[in-house]
Amino acid sequence: MTSFGVVIEKDADGYYAHIPAVQGCYAQGDTYEEVLTNIHEVLHLILEEMVASGQQNPYKISQHE
Repeated sequence: MTSFGVVIEKDADGYYAHIPAVQGCYAQGDTYEEVLTNIHEVLHLILEEMVASGQQNPYKISQHE
């Protein structure tokens, strides 16, 4: 299983998260739990798009982790 560091910030509007190692992987949520769920979904969408477009997956993880 591959792990990524997730940066989570809280402000007046809720929570914001991004994974610095994965370009374009950003999410927002009203709660901490919601932003974690959202960033996980965004990561999987990025991986699905890479596979669908025939790009090589540089992260060496499967879509099912």
